[in-house]
Amino acid sequence: MGAGLLLIPLILIRYGLLSLLNSNALKRAAFFAPLEANEKPALWLYQGSNLFLLVYLCFLTITAKPVLLYAGLFVYWLGIALCLWSVLSFSKPLESGINTNGFYRFSRNPMYLAYFFYYLGCVLLTQSLVLLVFLMIFQISAHWIILSEERWCIKAFGHEYINYMKKVRRYI
Repeated sequence: MGAGLLLIPLILIRYGLLSLLNSNALKRAAFFAPLEANEKPALWLYQGSNLFLLVYLCFLTITAKPVLLYAGLFVYWLGIALCLWSVLSFSKPLESGINTNGFYRFSRNPMYLAYFFYYLGCVLLTQSLVLLVFLMIFQISAHWIILSEERWCIKAFGHEYINYMKKVRRYI
């Protein structure tokens, strides 16, 4: 089976559902915080690796043997479920603009976490080392993007966000 089919739920949730729930949320999700000089290459790596992962999946097939197939399916569907939960939560921020409800009660960056599990499931299902390498590039560069977003949130939301940071971990 073509691994490109694995993209359908992610695209439907990330773009379709989010825009249906809150068109402003789709714009907010596409926003990248201002970057400092050393973070700009991270954005290019993040965007490039994400594009590569999405396109490269279209050229792969699901080839996992039973143990990896079941593990891959579990991790893949975990990523999809986390993505759904994070999108539902992201679409309903507090009046101040901060997301602290739903999945955001447990992770300050649930969408990034969901994408990691989603892509890891794809790696296990396709057994592609190239996909694994680009997932690592994606995740490391995402960390730098997250640091810039946190800096922006502190400036935008002040003590409310700092208190949120004290209560909720960056990832899990």
